[in-house]
Amino acid sequence: MLEAVARAVWAMLPAYVPNNAAVLFGGGRPIDGGREWGGRRLLGDGKTWRGTLAGTLVGTALSVLLNRLAPAAEARTDWSLPRFSLRSGVALAFGAMAGDIAGSFFKRRTGLARGEMALGLDQLDFVAGALALARACSPRWFARTFTRPTVAVVLLLTPLLHVLTNAIAYGLGLKDEPY
Repeated sequence: MLEAVARAVWAMLPAYVPNNAAVLFGGGRPIDGGREWGGRRLLGDGKTWRGTLAGTLVGTALSVLLNRLAPAAEARTDWSLPRFSLRSGVALAFGAMAGDIAGSFFKRRTGLARGEMALGLDQLDFVAGALALARACSPRWFARTFTRPTVAVVLLLTPLLHVLTNAIAYGLGLKDEPY
């Protein structure tokens, strides 16, 4: 059981980290350029080109680092941890950013303002984007890495991790809301 959780978290780290990196290194021009649709912003000021690029680069770099750390981690634990191709690392990182952007688009369409919570969507939009893009870009790697038990762990664990990391970011003054 512990190995299944460790494998799932390891496999998702390149997708978990990008949104945090976007908060730290983001800012600048919003992706939507201030444009509206139906009287509402397409995305809002929180989705920026710099944040998206930073998140993608940090997530991709993390996948490369995890590949280097895997042998030592496996030797200490006797577990088998996933390795990332460059394609899968980029897909997870950019997919997470794209999923979060799509979530923002849907929130704006429903009238939710930036920072307002949308239970479920806020916690899993980036997971859906990361998994969908990784499956499309690297299907064999995806099938080996994201087995049904791994996906189940990801779907159960991610909302808890999301709430915890957002509360920490709020406590550090990096976010305006704790969710």
